[in-house]
Amino acid sequence: MRGSHPHVCHPLHYWPVPAHLASRPSLPPFSPRISVSSSGGVRLAHRSVAANMSTAAGDSSSSAALTKLAPLEAVLFDIDGTLCDSDPFHFLAFRELLQQVGFNGGVPITEEFYSANISGWHNDALAGALFPDLDHAEAMDFMDRKEALFRKMATGQLKGLDGLQDLCGWIERRGLKRAAVTNAPRENAELVLSLLGLTSFFPVLVIGSECERAKPAPDPYLRALQLIGASPDHTFIFEDSSSGVRAGVAAGVAVVGLTTGNPEKVLMDAGASLVVGDFRDPKLLAILQQLDPAPADN
Repeated sequence: MRGSHPHVCHPLHYWPVPAHLASRPSLPPFSPRISVSSSGGVRLAHRSVAANMSTAAGDSSSSAALTKLAPLEAVLFDIDGTLCDSDPFHFLAFRELLQQVGFNGGVPITEEFYSANISGWHNDALAGALFPDLDHAEAMDFMDRKEALFRKMATGQLKGLDGLQDLCGWIERRGLKRAAVTNAPRENAELVLSLLGLTSFFPVLVIGSECERAKPAPDPYLRALQLIGASPDHTFIFEDSSSGVRAGVAAGVAVVGLTTGNPEKVLMDAGASLVVGDFRDPKLLAILQQLDPAPADN
C-alpha cells in the first residue's frame, strides 16, 4: 500500500515520451469519444468504429465454452470500462496533467497512446513506465493528482453501461456470488461503485495493488474467487482491457470482453471467450439464457 507523498509539481519540467513507449507501432486514428463543454463538463461522444465492431466469427465456439460453466456459480466484474465507460474521464485527466508537466514536449497525448500504454494498468507500473527517470515518489505524486482529478471529473457524470441494471437484477434473482476486481485505487473504486448505486451489490471488492501482483497477473481474480468461495469452473468475468482479460484467463476463468475501450480483436487476442458491445448484446443474453433459463424464485 502506498504511503502519502509530498505535493510535487514541476510544470516546466520536460518529460519526453519514454523510448520504450514511443517505439510502439502507432494505431490507426479514430474519432474522439469525449469533449468538454463550455462549462467544463465531460460529454461522451461517438465511440470509435473499431470499438463497436462485433463479428459473428467464433460465436459458436465461444458459446460452447461459456455454456460449459453451468451450473453458473459466480460472476466477477472489472470496474473501469466495464461497469461504466469511465475511460473518457481517465483519458482527460491524464491528458491535462501530462501536458502540464511537459510530457511529450507538451503535445497532448492521443486516445491511441492512452489505449496502448495506459488503460488497464495499475499506478505503480504506470509511474515507472511513464516516468522511468523520475524519482518514484514524485511519479506517484503525479498519479495521485491524476486520480483526484478523475474523481472530480467523474462525480455526477458517470453512468452505468447499457443493460447493467438488468444484468445485476438477473444475478441477484439467481443468488449468484459476485465481486468487483480492479487495478484502480480503492478510493476510485469505492467512489465509482457508490455513483452507480452498486456498493451493496458487491460484497467483495478486490484492489490489484493490495494483492501481491496486480493485473495482468491472475492474483486479484484468484483472491476474489477465494473470498467469495467460488470455483473458476463455474464463474465468468466481465473485462474491457487486454491486461484484465489476460488476468482472468491466467486465473483459469472464462472472460467476456466489452468493447468500451478496445476493439474486438484486441480482446480476443488476449483470450476472451466472447466479446460484446454492452450488457444488452444479444449474444450475451443468449448465453445467460442457456446457463440459467429461470430465476431461483420462480
